[in-house]
Amino acid sequence: MNRKLFRTALPLMGAVALAAVPAVTAQATPAQAAPCVQKVAVVNNSGFVLSWAASTRTGEQSPSTDAYPVNQTRTIDLTTTSFPEGTDLRPYVDAVAGTKNYGNRYVSYCDNGQTATYSVTGTTLDYSVTLLD
Repeated sequence: MNRKLFRTALPLMGAVALAAVPAVTAQATPAQAAPCVQKVAVVNNSGFVLSWAASTRTGEQSPSTDAYPVNQTRTIDLTTTSFPEGTDLRPYVDAVAGTKNYGNRYVSYCDNGQTATYSVTGTTLDYSVTLLD
């Protein structure tokens, strides 16, 4: 490339390259989770005994349920916790003699009488906690 053309084209290429860079914006906080519920229930459809607590996005937890066997359910009424309405949370399940695992989706706390139900399936070291639609 001849030097005169290069000196003329270089500033123009720089301007084009700068214009093509997208503006950086602050990352938005997540929207409130859905559904909005007052109670969270966890059905034990697994092959082990479990207990669970409601866990927020920031890691705060409710008191844990008692340990319960297969084919039983435990429910936490969020009005009995210290969480304010609008808090997003999900179950944090503890498999007896196994691992701990979070629910696959958050729900939001609203004092409305509604219940979100999660199902736990699998074995102590390999299980899922799934929100039922």
